[in-house]
Parts: sequence; C-alpha cells; structure tokens
Amino acid sequence: MKHLIKKKVIIPILVLTVFFTSTAFKNDFFEIAKQIEIFTTLFKEINMNYVDETNPGDLMDTAIKSMLADLDPYTNFMNEQDVEAARINNTGDYTGIGARVKTFKDKLVIVEPYKDYPADKAGLKAGDEIIKVGNILIETYKEDAGNLLKGASDTPVEVTYKRQGKTHTATIKRAEVEIKAVPHFSMVNDKTGYIVLSRFNSKAHAETNYALRDLKAQGAERIILDLRGNPGGLLNEAIKIVNLFVPKGQLVVTTKSKVEKYNKTYYTKSEPIDTEIPVVVLIDGKSASASEIVSGSLQDLDRAVIVGSRSFGKGLVQRPKQLTYGTQIKITISRYYTPSGRCIQSLDYWNRNEKGEAVRVKQENYNEFKTKNGRKVFDGGGVFPDVSFNASKNSAITNAIVSSDLIFNYATDYYYKHNLNDVESLKLTNADFSNFKSYLKTNNFSFKTDTEKALYKAFETATNEELNDNIEKDFNTLIANLETSKTSVIDENKDYLLELLTEDIVKRYVYREGLYEYYKINDPKIKKATEILGNPSVYGNYLK
Repeated sequence: MKHLIKKKVIIPILVLTVFFTSTAFKNDFFEIAKQIEIFTTLFKEINMNYVDETNPGDLMDTAIKSMLADLDPYTNFMNEQDVEAARINNTGDYTGIGARVKTFKDKLVIVEPYKDYPADKAGLKAGDEIIKVGNILIETYKEDAGNLLKGASDTPVEVTYKRQGKTHTATIKRAEVEIKAVPHFSMVNDKTGYIVLSRFNSKAHAETNYALRDLKAQGAERIILDLRGNPGGLLNEAIKIVNLFVPKGQLVVTTKSKVEKYNKTYYTKSEPIDTEIPVVVLIDGKSASASEIVSGSLQDLDRAVIVGSRSFGKGLVQRPKQLTYGTQIKITISRYYTPSGRCIQSLDYWNRNEKGEAVRVKQENYNEFKTKNGRKVFDGGGVFPDVSFNASKNSAITNAIVSSDLIFNYATDYYYKHNLNDVESLKLTNADFSNFKSYLKTNNFSFKTDTEKALYKAFETATNEELNDNIEKDFNTLIANLETSKTSVIDENKDYLLELLTEDIVKRYVYREGLYEYYKINDPKIKKATEILGNPSVYGNYLK
C-alpha cells in the first residue's frame, strides 16, 4: 500500500510544484512549497495510519474538489471522462446512438433523440428509460453508464428500456454523430432571415457564416440571431462571429488578468460579410459567456438591437491546463471586457457573504458605460436587452421544478395522451396549467425556501430549549402562509412555465427542428424582433 500511495501522491505533487514555479507565482513560491509539503505529509499519514482502509484516489478527489469550491464554479478538475466530454462539446463530434441522455443510478433516460440518427431510427423516444445495455444492468454498473452507449461506428448495441410501464428491447447501430452549432436557419418572411446559434464549438463561425450567406442568397435583408439558451464556449469563435457584422480591425473584447500573458486585446481579423444589414440578437437568462461577448459587443458597437431578458452574467475566461494521467484542470485565468469597457460578471466569488455564498453585484454598484453612439450601458449584471421581456420571477422555485424533471415528465405524459396533427397551432391553456399544478402535487413536488429552512432551524432550537409549546401555533401558521406564497409564485410564473412546457411538448412531436419552425410562428420574441426589423426608423431609434 505504501508503494501505491507514493506513486499516487509524489507524481502529482511534483507536477504541481513545477506548475507553481512559473513566473506569476515566484513571489509566493516559499509559501506554496510549504503548503504542498504539509499536504503531502498529511495525506501520507492518513493513508498509512487511519483506523479503516482508505482509498487514496477518492481522498485526493475530495481534497481537490473542496479546494476548488472556494474559488469559482468554472475552475474545475477534469478526469479522463470529463476531458472527453469537453472534447465532444468543443468539436461537436462523437460516435454513439445519437441522443441526449441523462444518467441516473438505475437508468439512462433519453432526453432528446436526434432526428434520423440511430436511436431515432430504432424507435426510441424522449422519456424512454434504458435499464439494461447488452447484459449489463444500469443499476449495478458502477462507472458512468452513459459510456456504454458509445463505441465504434457501425457496431450494434442492444438496449432494454421501459416506456409507459412496458418493457421493450431494441438493437441500435452506433454511428458518427455531429452536433451542430447552428441547428437551424431559415426565412421568417421574404425579407427576414433567422439563425439559431446553440453553442460556440469549433464549427460555430463556419456554420453561422454559411447560414448568413445562404439566407442573403435567399433574399434576406435583415437577420435575427437567436442566442437564447446558448451557454457559450470558445472565445475565438465568438470574435469571428462578431466579425461577420463589423469591419476588420474592430476591438471586440479585452481580457485582464494578474498574469501578464493573459492580458490581451482581441480584434476582428477578416473582412465582414455585411456591416449594414440590420440585426436583432435574442438572449435570455441562459445566454452566457461567449453568447454575452457576441451580444454585448454588438450592443456596444450599436450594431444590433438586443431583445429578450437579461443574460446570465458570466464575464470570466477559462483555459484548460494539462495534468498527468490524461486529466486536466480548467482554470479561470481572466475577466473579459466588451468594447465599451464593461465586465458583465454578475456574481462576486471573491467577496462572499457570511454564509460563504457568492453575492450578486447590487444595482446601485453598477458602473455606467457608453456605446459607440453614446447610449448608456452598465456592467455587473449580464447584458441588459434594449427590448426587455420578463423572465422567471422566482428562479429558485422554477429552477427546482425544472431540475426535478417534472416539466420533462409532464411533457412525456402529454405526448402519450394527445394525438396532435397540427403542432404549429398548439396553445396550452389555463386548463393545461391547472393540470400541470395538479401534476406537481401528485408527484410530491416540494421546495424549501431559505426562509423555511431558517424557520425550521429556529423551531428545532426552540424545541431543544423546551420553548416550542409557546410558539408552535405561530410556527405552523407561518409555514402554512409560506406554502400559500409558493403557490402564488408558481401562478405568477405561469407564462414562463407554459413556455417551458410548450417547448418540451413540441419537441416530442416534431423534434428540435420542428420546434424552431414553431417558434417562427408563435414565439413573442421572434415576433417582436421581426416587427423591429420591419420598421427601419424604429430599428434606428433603438441604436441612437
């Protein structure tokens, strides 16, 4: 065991020592070397002397994650599986069954089959629960079960799955899967082109470039660029996409760091496709990072009107660093700043509250900046649209509903109970919303607010101090009132929740491709964007 511990500890420590002796850390080298030595001896003593058998790999994994948790959520240790997942995300290519899959302890759930890929051709649908791959039961498999579906192209894999309580089997032949950065582009009307950019992988610029040229060839004289739900990706791809609409030599983004080599300015390097075509960019609370570079830069340069709701607010730049044994660490190396000089980072991870939580920059602390034409824009809270639509009024509760898979599961039930012939005319009603609220109750949806947690903690303390008899009635009244308040919050978010339900339901019938066609007809943000672009004076007034 001693030999194993030495191998697992000494090699990583040597690598860390070399890493930390770089120029940026020379002044702190003694302190870093001291702490490494303390950790090395501690780690050795625990593994050699602890009363029960220890697993050095698990202990190290916990130590690394605990250390990084004090920094920010984007500085992450990546094991070999994580590195492969990042590669797929950046390239958009892998070999598998062609479906987005969610892993649980006892099953793999098909979240979204990709149209005309192997899973779809084999008849699998969203909501199907894979319980067995080949002869391997998912509930007994200790590794990442999602990897069982991957393999060489043209190799078969048999899956056993449950659908609506019945068990089925299917043999799926794996294939090369390409995840497009631009999953859809088309004409909204005879003058307006629509481009959906869903991720900033290595193909983002090439696919957006192709879509823009194709739409112009079809007669597009104005463009809607949809970045809603786009979590970001590669910085250089974002700069090249901005370059499609602005001249060569234009400053797009600046990065600032304590490490000199990471202080950079990024300019457009190519001739644009069209610097005059009117553009509306759609964003929402899930538009982050590279999406905010594109939307924020085009806003600062008065090159596009931004429509939607406030973006996520991620103004931090990460870079992967190679470690040993195929692992990596993705480190936040700098903050980025749009052409006006603003950083749109919304959470402060370096000055936390008394609970250790990152705090949102207060609106009174936002700094004012000016766009190219002198319009006021602000830092500290994401990109604010020029035309705003309300987002969720209580993200904690709505996020809890989404993360509990209740919207996804309701959409699955809806699909098997309704035979829709004309999906494009689907309009969920008040009755549908009432059914959904009943579904939440039936499935025991519960969400404890911070207020409730504090009250329960206080009541527990009162019980321990034998004071609960005098306050129990008031406590129960407060809890009941909070439950009523939470129900009211769900009602206040009816439109937002119905949007999420509609999106999931539409995809069940006509895939993601059909969802974008549905959006073009029914989505209020696209309608507003089309309206703005259709009136040159209105469009121009937003940019003055």
